Amino acid sequence: MRHASFPATPCEIERLLHHLQTIHQRPQSEFAESFAGSILKQSRRRNWSPSEKQLGVMRKLVSELFSHPIGQGEEDDLQVIE
Repeated sequence: MRHASFPATPCEIERLLHHLQTIHQRPQSEFAESFAGSILKQSRRRNWSPSEKQLGVMRKLVSELFSHPIGQGEEDDLQVIE
């Protein structure tokens, strides 16, 4: 069973593209880097809009960006002051 996704507003697409720049510059995977770069390139075309499948992947990658902060797993520079 396929889940129906709701259509994206132009504002949401701009927000997703903004965050895809970060994903492309600091990818969590080779796929994320490649996909983000491809979408950013396509988005420069006049009257471009993502397909339903592209939109779903964009939403997933941006969601993962915020659920897995950049630098996760690396030692933090924070020091606890007692």
